[in-house]
Amino acid sequence: MSNVNPGPTDSDRPATRQTDRWLEPGATNALVIYILYLASLVVGVTGIVGIVLAYINRGKADGFVESHYTFLIRTFWIGLLYALISVVLMLALVGIVLMFAVAVWFIARCILGLQALQRGEPIKNPESWLLGL
Repeated sequence: MSNVNPGPTDSDRPATRQTDRWLEPGATNALVIYILYLASLVVGVTGIVGIVLAYINRGKADGFVESHYTFLIRTFWIGLLYALISVVLMLALVGIVLMFAVAVWFIARCILGLQALQRGEPIKNPESWLLGL
């Protein structure tokens, strides 16, 4: 008898984790990014994780999801710009109202994006500075 190693079998390979698909380009990943953005209103660092995921997966998704990545990236940067303008204007007390408006705008964009994603639809105008409708 010879001791021939037949190579790795299916039972020797590590199982694919269910969470691996969250990081792959597609609707599930876009959903995770929307949730990270909304969570960033409470825990700021999750927005940074979301923008990194959006940049990593942009250009790799099929069909309608690609418009969501563009929308998500623009939501982050435009929201950051609006927030910085609001912070500067807080010296004139107008910024407090503007910061509230930015938060409402950010939440509305995320919710509208989530709804379109769940319906399997692209964002109609992902490059919009407003709500992308």
